[in-house]
Amino acid sequence: MVTCSTSYSGEPKKIAPMLLHLRHVLLPAELARARALLADPALPWADGRESAGTQAAGVKRNLQLPHACAAAAPIREAIVAALDQHADFLSAALPKRIFPPRINRYGGAAPSYGEHVDGAIRLSPLSRERVRTDISCTVFLSDPGEYDGGELVIQHGFGAERIKLAAGDAVLYPGTSVHEVTPVTRGERLAAFFWIESLVRSDEDRALLYQMDQALRELRGRHGESAATVRLTGTYHNLLRRWADT
Repeated sequence: MVTCSTSYSGEPKKIAPMLLHLRHVLLPAELARARALLADPALPWADGRESAGTQAAGVKRNLQLPHACAAAAPIREAIVAALDQHADFLSAALPKRIFPPRINRYGGAAPSYGEHVDGAIRLSPLSRERVRTDISCTVFLSDPGEYDGGELVIQHGFGAERIKLAAGDAVLYPGTSVHEVTPVTRGERLAAFFWIESLVRSDEDRALLYQMDQALRELRGRHGESAATVRLTGTYHNLLRRWADT
């Protein structure tokens, strides 16, 4: 099992098949503003079971901010705006709809979230649209040194990954995954979580498109544009045209 560390550098990191570590989704100034807003002792933290289905509610022990919370709105907006400019998020997720990010907190008497699978369809409280949860995303708002435990553990075909990223970083993973947050035994773990409905429903098809896009970016970076990259770009878009549901 691998715990993602804050020492990662270089190109976007594949944590495991179909799991992707996105660096610096929130920049330091945005993160500092989010943390300042979340430091208010008067915030209306509520039982996280409010948003869970029947199975998940039995294992969910955390706190969440309501969508209507004034402090949550600018954090939500900063995350969505940042992702809209994040090339690797756009390449990997191919987003069609994004469920508005919510903020949660783990620690004390609300330390964990046992094994569960996210509900397949969510009703957006803002747009009132139904969002199919093809992809799950967690944006870490606390640094790993601020708390013990609190790893996001994601099951996949090769075992499991234990993920604990730097504040401001995010992980994308399939919405079909069994996952959990292990108990926080010291400190407090703050994060944003949300779901993406992709233009391409299939995890496997999205992975192929992502790998092709990354290879094309690398080829252009090394050798510039060429007749071959033009043809490969055409192949990419023809596959996207075939698979996309707009």
